[in-house]
Amino acid sequence: MATQTSDRYTSFAEFYPYYLQEHSNDTCRRLHYVGSLLVLAIIAYAIGSGQWLWLLAVPLAGYGFAWVGHFVFEKNRPATFQYPLYSLMGDWVMLKDALTGRIRF
Repeated sequence: MATQTSDRYTSFAEFYPYYLQEHSNDTCRRLHYVGSLLVLAIIAYAIGSGQWLWLLAVPLAGYGFAWVGHFVFEKNRPATFQYPLYSLMGDWVMLKDALTGRIRF
């Protein structure tokens, strides 16, 4: 298995267990869920209203909640800095897994 500092993950399936490990704190995970759901709400509102400037809030909502979770509660550095694409994918898979009961909400 790859390590955080030296090896690169070659697949998302390989990365996801590491991603979950980096989100072991319940509050951190829940802040990710809030941010992800807020992102969906902002996108829906922008599309429905035609007020496209709201889309500028998407990164703030998504990353803002997640980074508070990491820096304040998880006490680690967000995986986004090292694995941006896999981390973005992980956010949505983790939310799906929580909503389907696969992992603790």
